[in-house]
Amino acid sequence: MGLCYGKEVQRSPKTQKQEDPIPQTDAAPLPQKAETPKPHNFSYYSPSPLPSSTPFKNSPANSSVSSTPLRFFKRPFLPPSPAKHIKALLARRHGSVKPNEATIPEGEEANAELGLDKSFGFSKQFNSNYELGEEVGRGHFGYTRSAVGKKGEMKRQEVAVKVIPKSKMTTAIAIEDVRREVRILSTLTGQKHLVQFHDAYEDEDNVYIVMELCKGGELLDKILARGGKYSEEDAKAVMVQILSVVSFCHLQGVVHRDLKPENFLFSSKDEKSPLKAIDFGLSDFVKPDERLNDIVGSAYYVAPEVLHRAYGTEADMWSIGVIAYILLCGSRPFWARTESGIFRAVLKADPSFEEAPWPSLSSEAKDFVKRLLNKDYRKRMTASQALSHPWLQDQQEVKIPLDMLVYKLVKAYICSSSLRKAALGALTKTMPASQLYYLQEQFKLLGPNKNGFITLQNFKTALSKNSTEAMKDSRVLDFVNMVSSLQYRKLDFEEFAAAATSVHQMEVQDGWEQHARRAYELFEKDGNRPIVIEELASELGLGPSVPVHVVLQDWIRHSDGKLSFLGFVRLLHGVSSRLAPKA
Repeated sequence: MGLCYGKEVQRSPKTQKQEDPIPQTDAAPLPQKAETPKPHNFSYYSPSPLPSSTPFKNSPANSSVSSTPLRFFKRPFLPPSPAKHIKALLARRHGSVKPNEATIPEGEEANAELGLDKSFGFSKQFNSNYELGEEVGRGHFGYTRSAVGKKGEMKRQEVAVKVIPKSKMTTAIAIEDVRREVRILSTLTGQKHLVQFHDAYEDEDNVYIVMELCKGGELLDKILARGGKYSEEDAKAVMVQILSVVSFCHLQGVVHRDLKPENFLFSSKDEKSPLKAIDFGLSDFVKPDERLNDIVGSAYYVAPEVLHRAYGTEADMWSIGVIAYILLCGSRPFWARTESGIFRAVLKADPSFEEAPWPSLSSEAKDFVKRLLNKDYRKRMTASQALSHPWLQDQQEVKIPLDMLVYKLVKAYICSSSLRKAALGALTKTMPASQLYYLQEQFKLLGPNKNGFITLQNFKTALSKNSTEAMKDSRVLDFVNMVSSLQYRKLDFEEFAAAATSVHQMEVQDGWEQHARRAYELFEKDGNRPIVIEELASELGLGPSVPVHVVLQDWIRHSDGKLSFLGFVRLLHGVSSRLAPKA
């Protein structure tokens, strides 16, 4: 397993543009805070530079490199860096290209700045309501200043004002980004660990987003002040707060897309001050059964599937895994001297859990981080599942929220054949109590009746108790209405557990094969029966052009025509199993 972290190297703007063939492999300290506010990491927001037809065989998406490279490349030159393309597209998207750096516009881009409507419909009375103070932060698309209210309810109250110059809004996309940020902040405000939104204003030059002023500094400041890492107990307290706000956002259909220590502020300098999530400038709405495709985030925290242009809320969970890793050991799990090298590490390398202090940390802490930093997003924990993890169960502030993953899994279960339902039922009968905890909490949130049953209408009712206006924009309600409209009998907890179990997530747990073997033994007694290959092909959604007798021949025992153990495990996955490699 290659090391994928190293010492932070101070580089001049000129040398930063060059590629280094060999990244250093010493443990990387976190970057020190600059005296003047500025972004800590390179953020990017663009269409992917890695389309499936890319001619670069050694780009991060297609590279066979298994870790951050620790040796000289066989070729005299490195593969083209995706970071350069991302930087260029970021500049073009947000209007920061200098005149002598401008590229020739193509298609609709040629008329991008013609006829843009930069009127947002916000109040134009900012200067009569607030008096601006000093600058407290600066980002890629604007800057933040303190301010004091002049009148009304906000009189003499200190606030933070994010100022976004309209001169930088040179594309329709950039304008829509600002509209969406205000929409998300205004609809989600009220959650304990989310920065509170007050109002939005505009004038001819700027948009002003007025928010709660957090005086406690960034989480990154606190990490550095503690020498680079937290104790397990203190890290747990931070994780509970982060997961609380992220689970709330995900249930509403909002993915943050730029979670990092710099985007969590403490309300005050008090030691017990709560954390607040900030900066929703890159956030977006996403429906549970849809995927986003534009590359967004900060290089050290970006999820693998984001670089592959197909992701959802799971990308936030990867970023939280990176934060947890940093909190516990003080170094980054993925590091290289260049952005291109970081991307390669994210896509191909595994984080190290061998170096100090990992051997001295609890097995629960390591399992928690590993289940977030899984490159297969299907096997990654959701925010609600992370709050249910044994590592956090002793925290008093933990409240398990409703999880949209349950809705997706139950929908797939209802649409499955009786054969797959029997297989899932056998699997959950062998599940230990520790793994049932999360499912029990979700079942309670769905409001079973006195007899212990729920209907699909319960799913809609439970969600309506937690909904905000954001759900309309993300169309989460459309998905839930589709689930609740399905015709199905009542579910008791046993069947609900079978329906809401993620086989992908169970596969990464210790002892999975033994667990599956025990489930198969139960299935042999109660559910296994002779299978017709055409029936199995229909269950898996295989088309008429697929040679089913060849594809499925090792799924069925030739002795009696029943499912083999291999067939049983693949059947648990349902439709996705047809893509599984042979064991």
